[in-house]
Amino acid sequence: MKIIKEKFDKKDLQNLPKVQFNGRIITIISESDAEKAVDYLLSQPILGVDSETRPSFKKGWCNQVALLQVSTHDTCFLFRLNRIGMPDSIVRLLENKTVMKVGLSLKDDLLQLKHRRDFTPGNFVDLQNEAKELGVADMSLQKLYANLLGGKISKSQQLSNWECDVLSPAQQQYAAIDAWACVQLHEEIKRLENTNDYQLEKSENEE
Repeated sequence: MKIIKEKFDKKDLQNLPKVQFNGRIITIISESDAEKAVDYLLSQPILGVDSETRPSFKKGWCNQVALLQVSTHDTCFLFRLNRIGMPDSIVRLLENKTVMKVGLSLKDDLLQLKHRRDFTPGNFVDLQNEAKELGVADMSLQKLYANLLGGKISKSQQLSNWECDVLSPAQQQYAAIDAWACVQLHEEIKRLENTNDYQLEKSENEE
């Protein structure tokens, strides 16, 4: 019986092994490569999605989303939207209704992507809604992964420059993990729901 927590204590993150993505990471900086990548992605059964935006330290100013990362079980594509914009191929991916695309707090990601080019979202599933069904209160990717899969996702690259000329290996790893982890979490949540082989540990301040 797996024990999952309603609320995961952030202090417990320090004791967990660091999560690594050991699959292929492919950076996309041309429309022709984007077309090929999307054809491949739409042949897969499930995709994890996330996006990154260069942080703004100026009040009232928001940058456009710079990176869209889309991952299968073993391959993550990093679409550098600050270089290629939102070509038809990416719109085709986002509007696709057949392949399930899993993400976290998708409303925010999709809104930012729409600022680049309008589209009608296809088959998207938000992990936050799925986690609530298990009774889990934490909504961050880091806490969800720690709670359900026992690993620590580093957030050290979150505020890095996502519009730099070349993404560093650390940035690539960070971006890939955020998308890939969504696939892992969705499949674990579905496994727990199907087997009912878990017990929810309520937080101490619960009545």
